Amino acid sequence: MHPKIKKLVEKIRDRKLRKKVVDLLENPTFEANGKTYSGLPLDVSPAGLSHHHCYPGGYIEHVVSTANIALTMCDSVEKVYHGKVNRDFVLAGVLLHDIFKPATYTINENGSYSSTHLADYMDHLSLVISELVRRGFPLEVVHVVAAHHGDYGPIRPHTVEALICHLADLADSRLNGEVLNAAAYLTRKAVGEELPMLTSKEAFEIVHSKAVEGWKGVEKTVEKIKKRRKTRKS
Repeated sequence: MHPKIKKLVEKIRDRKLRKKVVDLLENPTFEANGKTYSGLPLDVSPAGLSHHHCYPGGYIEHVVSTANIALTMCDSVEKVYHGKVNRDFVLAGVLLHDIFKPATYTINENGSYSSTHLADYMDHLSLVISELVRRGFPLEVVHVVAAHHGDYGPIRPHTVEALICHLADLADSRLNGEVLNAAAYLTRKAVGEELPMLTSKEAFEIVHSKAVEGWKGVEKTVEKIKKRRKTRKS
């Protein structure tokens, strides 16, 4: 298990729930008609094909960042609004909400991503809901996961925990996606071409360089990124 994910799992106080979460994280497979689907390893998988976290390692980044946002929202509920929130349900939901996205992704020969055969029949949300029910997860956690797409999912959030997971997921997806789009635009405008498979680190670096040094800063940063990539390959 990735160290950052493990650290978040350890925050789940309920031992039974924590064990269920660990079991699924350590073996994120789905069985149907006698066939087992596993997909890309969580550590290298993206969390999206185009809109957000669409690069190697994007899945882990998305889960960790969403958890950070969700836990901060839990703090606001408790310390500012004096409300009650079950952090175990929030953490379990965040850690598992996209667990089967990697099972629906495959890597093409040119390094790009596309959907698997499994994705032609079931989306990642349908997969995880059915698997959580099969594994006997608490209904509250199943709802957190089922409602994380908000108005665009099978059910809207009906609990504080589900609402926090939805809003945290939405915020992180938008943050990452907007910065990737901005960096791609700045790169095209500055050097006339895009950098393929732009990572979050590179995207934030490019956006920051525009704010600090203008278009010349973008040009310098893009060249720096290109050199780094060549060094890694060699």
